[in-house]
Amino acid sequence: MSDIETSTVSEEGFTSTSQIGDFSLTVDALGEDGPDPNSVLVADYASCFLPAFRVGGQQRGHEDLGQVQIDAEADLDDDDDLTAIRFDIHVEADVDDETLADIVERAEGICHVHSALREGLRADITAHADAF
Repeated sequence: MSDIETSTVSEEGFTSTSQIGDFSLTVDALGEDGPDPNSVLVADYASCFLPAFRVGGQQRGHEDLGQVQIDAEADLDDDDDLTAIRFDIHVEADVDDETLADIVERAEGICHVHSALREGLRADITAHADAF
């Protein structure tokens, strides 16, 4: 038995709908009827990294980081393959730069998407405290 099972269907064109448990996700290679696959990957990466960042904060004694926001950017080559991903993390709490760097390092070890991506395509991360 697999740990994760999904089903993805395309009736026509370049739009597909994936069933993931009780959830549906529409992805469109052209970005017209839904986000394109690369955008979904970048958003998925950020969505995984954010809770990992919170856990990293808890491990460093910061139980309440307040609001945390990841602004993600990515670069594509001429074949539309991802070549770079950058995270700009904004943290409401007033945390010093050394602690932020430690939280980021801990989050990198926790985030499953970070672990799954090839090393050359991991996010270049900048974190900002007291951001809101």
